[in-house]
Amino acid sequence: MDSLLSLLNVSLNYHTKQKETLAVKDLSFDVSSGEFAAIIGPSGCGKTSILSLIAGLIKGYGGDVFFDGEKLLKPSEKIGYMLQRDELFPWLTISENVYLPLKIKRLYNKENKDLADELIKKYGLIDFCDFYPNQLSGGMRQRAALIRTLAASPELLLLDEPFSALDYQTRLVVCNDVHGIIKSENKTALLVTHDISEAVSLSDKIIVLTQRPAKVKNCYILDFDKDLTPIERRESDRFSQWFETLWRDLN
Repeated sequence: MDSLLSLLNVSLNYHTKQKETLAVKDLSFDVSSGEFAAIIGPSGCGKTSILSLIAGLIKGYGGDVFFDGEKLLKPSEKIGYMLQRDELFPWLTISENVYLPLKIKRLYNKENKDLADELIKKYGLIDFCDFYPNQLSGGMRQRAALIRTLAASPELLLLDEPFSALDYQTRLVVCNDVHGIIKSENKTALLVTHDISEAVSLSDKIIVLTQRPAKVKNCYILDFDKDLTPIERRESDRFSQWFETLWRDLN
């Protein structure tokens, strides 16, 4: 597989009035087209900052970020960012929330609206498109947030702990749901998570970071059957072996 995203010797400093802190140092990794990759690491090592940097929200870093073969110098419309909370606007219906990024980016035309409507229908929200966010469960809201992100046809999805606000049982179901949608749409994804089990159940590749200043400690290609769902992975003998490997890395 060709690399869709490449970070090469990336370094990042946090600046305050009192001091400068080196958060990321000489960080290099690749994410291939169609791959579901995850980043795990100690708390405070800069995982979310790395996503923000890729999204073009942080400037002034060292090293290079390449996306789709070109140096990334500004935010790209081909990169979608899904945050920890769904961030749906409560005064808009679900369909209005899904259309909103298209309108902001001036991409709201019949072709893109039809794509958004098809996603709403395809992934089970057609009966709820005129509902407001507070009328939906947390899992359905996250599904709506993912559809909103997909409606702009990104090539890469950045997922910043998108399941952390959900209770455990809902989280398992939504992980399964989101993974299925991303794979069905043939998208590339980069997930940041604190949850080792989540990373193992979802990912093709896991990038383990060191303590701050963060760099790559290990990178693992997982060897599960490609047809297994995240829940089915959790039932596999390999699941506990991968969990133990990653636990040792982090501790």
